[in-house]
Amino acid sequence: MDDKEMGTPAAPDEVVRVGMVDDHRAPVWGIERILEDVDDLVLVASAATVADLLAQTTDLDVVILDLRLGDGTSPRENVARLAEHGIGTVVYTSGEHPDLLRSAARAGTLGVVLKSAPEEEILGAVRAGGRGQEVLTTEWAAAIDGDPNLDAVALSPQLQRVLTLYASGGTSVSVGEELGVAADTVNEYLKRIRQKYADAGRPTRTKLDLFKRAVEDGWLPMPHRSRPD
Repeated sequence: MDDKEMGTPAAPDEVVRVGMVDDHRAPVWGIERILEDVDDLVLVASAATVADLLAQTTDLDVVILDLRLGDGTSPRENVARLAEHGIGTVVYTSGEHPDLLRSAARAGTLGVVLKSAPEEEILGAVRAGGRGQEVLTTEWAAAIDGDPNLDAVALSPQLQRVLTLYASGGTSVSVGEELGVAADTVNEYLKRIRQKYADAGRPTRTKLDLFKRAVEDGWLPMPHRSRPD
């Protein structure tokens, strides 16, 4: 089967084709059971290694990836290899190895979800990943918090304010009103911010990327998962 084009995730009305890489059967069975109850996600293939999964098929929208595999491959290698075939990844982990989480985050994984997370959170992460959307969770934020390999970006106080307001959900117009400048000026500030991060090797192609960079550099607090009463 031909490899998919990069950047062609499932459309909103399409069923997301899911793969899973885990060298223990229990997590795979758990995901199979969770996906049985929904119509928009289907587990197409699973394997103990990325190589074995790709030997089965590359026609996947997202892969649920365990961090520690018996073949000795690193998260960075596995995320990158799947990306070569146009397949995004969501790391599925117990959260015990922050160094491996950081490795996956640096390689471009779309997100991190705990194996102990509620079913709806797992489903939400897989849905988002299957549509090429990044999954910002507390676990992801904790993984990159304090990462020594992240090059800090120096922003002026004005650029910091623009970043925090815009990344928190503001628009160019609302940020401009807050700061007393025109929307076009805000857009120019955003261009400068994106360029600074690009120069540091930390691209910000989307608004979510800007939010992540603001969290990484301490301009915004890490997100907190809401817990049931």
